[in-house]
Amino acid sequence: MPNDRAKSINEQTYRGPFAVMTVLFFMWGFMTVFNDILIPRFKDAFTLDYFHAMLVQFAFFGAYFIGSLLYFAISVLIGDPIARLGYKNGVVIGLLISAVGSALFWPAAVALSYPLFLAALFVVGLGFAMLQIAANPYVTILGSERTASSRLNLAQAFNSLGTTLGPLVGGYLIFRYFARTGAHGADSVKVPYLAFCIVFTTLAAIFFFVHLPHIGEGKIEPGFAALKFPHVDLGIIAIFMYVGGEVAVGSSIINFLGQPKIAGFTQLEASGYVSLFWGGMLIGRFMGAVELSEIAPGVKRLLLSAIPLAAFLVLGAIRGWAVVKMYLPFLALCWMLFQFGKSLAARTLMSFSLTVVALLATAIFTGGRLAMWCVIGAGLFTSIGWSNTFSLAIEGLGIYKSQASSLLVMAILGGAILPPLQGYVADCWNLQISYVVPLIAYAYVAFYGWKGHEIGRRVSAVG
Repeated sequence: MPNDRAKSINEQTYRGPFAVMTVLFFMWGFMTVFNDILIPRFKDAFTLDYFHAMLVQFAFFGAYFIGSLLYFAISVLIGDPIARLGYKNGVVIGLLISAVGSALFWPAAVALSYPLFLAALFVVGLGFAMLQIAANPYVTILGSERTASSRLNLAQAFNSLGTTLGPLVGGYLIFRYFARTGAHGADSVKVPYLAFCIVFTTLAAIFFFVHLPHIGEGKIEPGFAALKFPHVDLGIIAIFMYVGGEVAVGSSIINFLGQPKIAGFTQLEASGYVSLFWGGMLIGRFMGAVELSEIAPGVKRLLLSAIPLAAFLVLGAIRGWAVVKMYLPFLALCWMLFQFGKSLAARTLMSFSLTVVALLATAIFTGGRLAMWCVIGAGLFTSIGWSNTFSLAIEGLGIYKSQASSLLVMAILGGAILPPLQGYVADCWNLQISYVVPLIAYAYVAFYGWKGHEIGRRVSAVG
């Protein structure tokens, strides 16, 4: 009984810090998805092919790799930096670096320099790498390890709220409000990114002064301890594939929907469907947070039915019933897959990833509105990929979670490599065939949910 009371007090204590962290997840989701708007904008403004336009993602997500590699190198040589700085200071540093990168958009727009834009995105990505390294493991330890996937799914749901609103706001601002007639296309990004600079600086000040508990902040010990766990090593590849696949699909939607044989949409029209793709991730992550939690079975069943129903009603009111009725079968399938998952993170990860594989295969071999909705609907089933993979990969690591986190964040490099690879395939063949790249990526994620997360786990459990 005393243990139950202590657990209850602990969970109440951590609700406040968790709520603070959700603001952070929202903001970096909101800004990350702006890249999907920048790609078609820069493609037109600088007359780029698909490969060079996708360098937007290469610069941004490549910074994750470089930043995480530096973090890991420091942890190997002198010990885990988070253990020295604390999670809160890690967040503040990440926000300030991101603010500097956002500010660099102004001189890049003045100079009309695509390389300078890429450099600015690289700096923003460095800041986000630090945020990811600090925030993800911190959320997993704000409570029991058993419900870590649930908490991370809930935090990622707020990230998805940002990615859902981002294309709507970004599409309007960049394609319409700041797109002055006669001005160079790149000029329209100056003011939005200046606003990001102000927001990140403000958030850094707030996080500096807010109280966050210092719990489980890693171990100040040099070495390669985290790499001794096979399920971490395979998890690194899974994160690489997951992020690369997700970013490749999201980055190509506007151009894909603009093709006459698919939908023939304008960029502004298509940006609204990008929002629906990321909105699916929002729905799926809220459902995942419920399914993988320890709430009462009856309440869980009620919420798992209420969330997709509420989403359908909200989307119908916003986008119109004619559009949203096409989305209803995906919501029904998502509900059924959560039933099949039986509150098991690995099983849910496998079934959702296999569904994405099937949807992308359908998009490749068909056309028209069926291919369009398969690509958009993939967002709903890619939703729990990050949270479930990340929590499975750091499960049982104890004091080595921060170092493992740096390795997993390093694997966000997939977002830098797979989109240009998809762009190269699209240039050689066509954009539709290029979806084979994320299809292969999600097939590996399905393997990790099936068997990969178990390999070596019993042998390498941390005592």
